[in-house]
Amino acid sequence: MTSAFAQSNPVRPTSPHTRNRPTKGHARSERAETRRPSGFDRFDLDPRLARALAEAGYDEPRPIQVETIPACLDGRDVMGLAQTGTGKTAAFALPILQGLLEEPGDGPLVLVLAPTRELARQIENEIRTLARYTEIETVCVFGGVSAASQTKALRRRPEIVVGCPGRVLDLLQQRELDLSWVDTLVLDEADHMFDMGFFRDVRKILAALPKDRQNLLFSATMPKEVRSLADQILNDPHVVELAHTKPSERIDHFLYTVDEGRKRALLDHVLAQEDCRTAIVFTRTKHRAKRLAQQLEKQGRSAVALQGNMSQSQRDRAMEGFRAGRFEILVATDIAARGLDVAGIDYVVNYDVPNTPETYTHRIGRTGRSEATGRACTFVTGEDRAWLRDTERILGAPIPSETLPEGLPTAAAGLGGREPRAGGGRRSGGARGASSRDGSRGGASGGAASTRNRSRRGGRRSGRGSASGRASAGR
Repeated sequence: MTSAFAQSNPVRPTSPHTRNRPTKGHARSERAETRRPSGFDRFDLDPRLARALAEAGYDEPRPIQVETIPACLDGRDVMGLAQTGTGKTAAFALPILQGLLEEPGDGPLVLVLAPTRELARQIENEIRTLARYTEIETVCVFGGVSAASQTKALRRRPEIVVGCPGRVLDLLQQRELDLSWVDTLVLDEADHMFDMGFFRDVRKILAALPKDRQNLLFSATMPKEVRSLADQILNDPHVVELAHTKPSERIDHFLYTVDEGRKRALLDHVLAQEDCRTAIVFTRTKHRAKRLAQQLEKQGRSAVALQGNMSQSQRDRAMEGFRAGRFEILVATDIAARGLDVAGIDYVVNYDVPNTPETYTHRIGRTGRSEATGRACTFVTGEDRAWLRDTERILGAPIPSETLPEGLPTAAAGLGGREPRAGGGRRSGGARGASSRDGSRGGASGGAASTRNRSRRGGRRSGRGSASGRASAGR
């Protein structure tokens, strides 16, 4: 039976500029005999994706990929409860790319929403890495820069658009972005989008999308507002629950109880450790991040700040320099606590405690990624006792305490003084004003998502069935 969406939205005529791609049968008929076996072979991915995986160093799929990829390939909606650093970008990117190779078409066909510019750029880069041997195009859109180059790129009708909600909504309202043919939506770091107050924009974007689509939602935590959104947009989702509040066992985390005026000297002590070659230092405010990075630079350390008052080009230079090793220390606010994946971080230092216990886990998760080990230390003052009690209760265990080194001097000026807490001293919750703007549209309707009719590309989601069924159909 033809769906109402298919009746009202017939397949759009193919553009004369549509790229020539191998047919599905041709793409699936070849296997690179010289490629050594990989754990990703179980997913029966296109040889071009398999080649990119091998060259990028992907040998064995990680747990979230094992759980997510088959469901995505079958057209199911997915709700993934997983922290950053678990490999979830590849978990949704690989099945999306596989679908685009099997049933190509003019874009945008896939929309990926992320809360920060840095995370959006990171997602874009990973998708490009996996799609390097295909002709699939990805465009990233975000605020803080001119929209001219982004609108020019969108006119090429890329298959995948990755962006932040604010810029996506702006381009949509300016009619520079056409979402009428999107059949896959990804919401990454949904809880962070809520914390940053983006849910109103997200709901406006959702209203512009076709009703019949595949939805993939990923979140490290599940506050009631995110749960409500999931209930509204997900249809019989496959749930992948890998999230946890405890830090990775690969992270040695501990705390120092220290007076505010001695934090600066303690930081010097930590950064001087032999095993501390690279570090991310988290501060509470943008001003403190900037000042601390400047002070470290004056000491002769290669340090750079990352905070919200910086322009996009400044933030790009900071992150690119840190990734390339030109800077050994990144001093950041919580803008860098979620999603950013930089390999080989030895230490995370919480110069100021985070606002919530959940953010503690996200922060220290910048080290100990991809099976590596790392250390994380937190500076706790007398005013942080309530935060420490709440965090240890959620973790289910006390955070080990280290003895202060002897002879720490007290700061005479600069960062030794106290800074007020953001939000007038509130220790919990993020930009919760978004919750009052949240409308309710009722619960999700039941029914399986795996048999949805996809009019845009001849129903690429419908009838795909299980992996064995796809293989028997000539794949």
